Amino acid sequence: MDITKYSERDRRRWEDFVAKANNGTIFHRQDFLDYHPASRFKNHHLIISERSNIIALFPAVEKDTTIISHQGASYGGFVLKENLGIHTIYLMVEHVAAYFKTHGFQKIILTQPPLIYYHKPNQYIEFALMKNHFSYLKRDVTAVIPLDAAEPLMTFHGDARRSTKKAIREGVKVMFSDDYANFYDILKHNLGMRHNVTPTHSLDELNRLKKLFPKDIMLFGAFIKGKMVGGMILFVTNPRVILAFYISHDAKYQNYRPVNLLFYEVINWGRNQGYKYLDLGTFTLNMTPNWGLGRFKENFAARGFLRDTYQLLV
Repeated sequence: MDITKYSERDRRRWEDFVAKANNGTIFHRQDFLDYHPASRFKNHHLIISERSNIIALFPAVEKDTTIISHQGASYGGFVLKENLGIHTIYLMVEHVAAYFKTHGFQKIILTQPPLIYYHKPNQYIEFALMKNHFSYLKRDVTAVIPLDAAEPLMTFHGDARRSTKKAIREGVKVMFSDDYANFYDILKHNLGMRHNVTPTHSLDELNRLKKLFPKDIMLFGAFIKGKMVGGMILFVTNPRVILAFYISHDAKYQNYRPVNLLFYEVINWGRNQGYKYLDLGTFTLNMTPNWGLGRFKENFAARGFLRDTYQLLV
């Protein structure tokens, strides 16, 4: 088993592997990781090979004596070839830990994609991490809606179903939009008012990501008489899962229930496109639940899957 550090000449091999991997996502792609300014992170990506064939990737950045996989993305961790056996995955984790120890690092932190992101789900990587003395740093919960209902409205809780019907009666329309600037103003105001925080991405970064991934990043807008009153920025993460990265609305129009109709239309669109799950993101922060947010997402038939972050002191 060979461990080599990624260089620019490996870009095409890396991107091709992510596209075919068992658990590859948009967040593992070099094209995504490179949207960050060059000075923001010090990359230390690894390619793991067996008999000259890539079996796994490990996107990561250095922070002092710590390796983080990946600080600039929702998910990092091991990107795995399909059908790897448990012993191979165990040895792979062992070799990567030894590699970083040899290079003078004292800690490894990684966040694996939840199980829904796997084409062929298995938990060999979790076993291999624990067997190699990784421990849980945190176990957050992400809310996931299965996209298998013939009529999604019938799976909604009564209140959510009534609110969705109200939005339709009030004339709310949901459609694709390229007006990221307008949505960003709504998002920024909402986050500042409710949580005193700013969006993860700047508007420039969102526009840059949209140009990099024109088919995989999209904005669904909710409109009343042509005015945007809410929206959802959706990431197509891989062929199985779509991720609602940002959801927001103008509080002055909350009575029209635009978010309810956004959920309904996005669920229908995702199902018709053949995706299996809509990931609504976490309702815990460092394992502290936001019970109200959790209940709100459960109203749309969402259920929780663990998004685990591990650490190893090497």
